[in-house]
Amino acid sequence: MLQGFKTFIMRGNVVDLAVAFVMGAAFVAVVNSLVNDLLTPLIAAIFGKQDFSALTFTVNHSTFRYGAFINALISFVLIAAALYFFIVAPMNTMAERKRRKLGLPAQEEPLTEVELLTEMRDLMRGDAGRR
Repeated sequence: MLQGFKTFIMRGNVVDLAVAFVMGAAFVAVVNSLVNDLLTPLIAAIFGKQDFSALTFTVNHSTFRYGAFINALISFVLIAAALYFFIVAPMNTMAERKRRKLGLPAQEEPLTEVELLTEMRDLMRGDAGRR
């Protein structure tokens, strides 16, 4: 029983997943610091307000905290932008440079839905004709 557990844990994909989880947790701190310590103060300098959580309105004794939603939305956009411009775009550029250095062709654009369905139809017609 323990041998099966040891085999399961020592599989490459489980170890890779554990490493990715730890790296992801560490990366959260970096992204949060970028957003909270650099980008949010920049927005505050431009728009004059860093925290919108105090913005509310009341209807029939129900308080709507739309400022908290604005904060969450701004955080989401800033985190997405930071990830894209500091991680995704540079990684894509490095992958393209590596592809060119190795003499590999440029990555093909994925098929559109119509192209994919047309290709599937043509393949099925070919299979139906052979039956």
